[in-house]
Amino acid sequence: QVQLVESGGGLVQAGGSLRVSCVASGGTFFTDRMGWFRQAPGKEREFVAALTWRGGSTSYADSVKGRFTISKDNGKNTVYLQMNSLKPEDTAVYYCAARQMGTSSYDYWGQGTQVTVSS
Repeated sequence: QVQLVESGGGLVQAGGSLRVSCVASGGTFFTDRMGWFRQAPGKEREFVAALTWRGGSTSYADSVKGRFTISKDNGKNTVYLQMNSLKPEDTAVYYCAARQMGTSSYDYWGQGTQVTVSS
């Protein structure tokens, strides 16, 4: 079992920056990939960014490329999402998720943290 706890959400003006964090505990030894997803009101949850837990290779949704950066600190079992040049359309609940080795889906999810971007 992997437990994920997000923090760092809040209210920011358009053009501003925010960093959200996700601390993982439990079966992180078997973690293959960590990802950030978001869900805006009335919309489906969507992929934002991901990285491989050991290698650190990253991937991003087109809508956030060049503005968001995903990173990790293995020693702290923490994944970060640095969000710059925020737009009102970035407003959503941001979720951290973990995918284990040998699986093709994210099986563990955090409780989410609200990010609100005002215009």
